[in-house]
Amino acid sequence: MTESQFAHITDAQEFPERLRRGVVAIGNFDGVHRGHRAVLGQALQIARARGAPALAVTFEPHPRSFFRPDEPLFRLTPADAKAELIAALGLDAMVEITFDAALAATSPEAFVDDILVARLDAAVVVVGFDFHFGKGRAGSPQMLVALGRKRGFDVVVVEKAGDGEAGFSSSAARAALAEGRVEEAAAILGYRWFVRGEIVHGEKRGRELGFPTANMRLPADCGLRHGIYAVRMRVGGATHDGVASYGRRPQFDNGAALLETFLFDVATDLYGKTVEVEFVGFIRPEARFASVEDLIARMHEDARIARRMLAEADAAAGEVAVSAAARVSG
Repeated sequence: MTESQFAHITDAQEFPERLRRGVVAIGNFDGVHRGHRAVLGQALQIARARGAPALAVTFEPHPRSFFRPDEPLFRLTPADAKAELIAALGLDAMVEITFDAALAATSPEAFVDDILVARLDAAVVVVGFDFHFGKGRAGSPQMLVALGRKRGFDVVVVEKAGDGEAGFSSSAARAALAEGRVEEAAAILGYRWFVRGEIVHGEKRGRELGFPTANMRLPADCGLRHGIYAVRMRVGGATHDGVASYGRRPQFDNGAALLETFLFDVATDLYGKTVEVEFVGFIRPEARFASVEDLIARMHEDARIARRMLAEADAAAGEVAVSAAARVSG
C-alpha cells in the first residue's frame, strides 16, 4: 500500500474490510518520537512478514486532556500531523478512537472485546513496555498478553528505547521545547520539531522595522519557550531559511503569543497560505530594549546568528526534514 492510500479513520467512519486481521500498534503517539517508532516499526515489520496491514490506534483528545481539562497539554503533533508522520513510516492506517467518558469507564476486557476484536479484528497487537489501558489504567501489557491468548490474537511488547530512566518520551520532548532546547527535542523526536498553520495579517510592525514577517497563531496549548529562533519555512515544495520570534512582543504590546518569521532573501506574499515552520536553533529569550533602534540592531544580530546556525546545521547533518518521509527515516 502506498502513502497515498493511507487511511486516517475516525469513530465516525466504518472500518474498512481490507484492514481487518492486521497488526495493530496502540498508543497516544504524540510527537511520533523515536520510542514510538520502535513500536510502530515493530508492527510494520510483523505486518510485512505476514502480508497483513499495519495500523496505528491512537486517541483524540489526548487522555490527559480529558482527565485534566483545566491543564492544557502541549501537543507536539495535532492529529493531522501525527497521521502524516505515521503514513511516512509506511503504515497503512491510523485509527483515531474518541477518548470520552464512555471510553474512560471501559474495563480492560471490554476495550479488548469491543475495539481490538469486534471493531478491528486484530491478528497481532504491538504495545510499548509502559502501555496501560481501560478504566483506571488497570490494563497492563501482561494483562493484554493474557487476554490475547483467550481472544485469539498475538501480543508483542516492545522494550524501552533510548538511554536514561525515561528513554525517549513525549514529556521529555515537551520539556526541552519549553526551555528552548530545540536540538535536544530533535534528538528525542528524530526530526526537527515543526508547526503548521495559515499565515495571517499582523500589525505590520516588522515591515516598518525593515524585517517584514509572515505571522502564524499557534495553538493556545503551545508550550514552546518565547524567544528568537533560527528556522526553516516550507511553502509548497520550497524551503526558505529565516529567523523567527515566538512571543508577546514586550517592546510593543505584550499581546497574545504570535510566531513571526522573517525569511532571508525571499519576497513573496504568503497571506492565507498554509506553511510549516521547523525550529533549528534557539538564539535568545524575547526582551524589551531601551529603544526601537536598539531592537533593530539586535534583530540584525539575530539574523546573522540564525544564518550561521542554519549553515552549521547543514554542515553537520546535511539538509534535514524537507518532507515528512525525511522526518521519520532516521
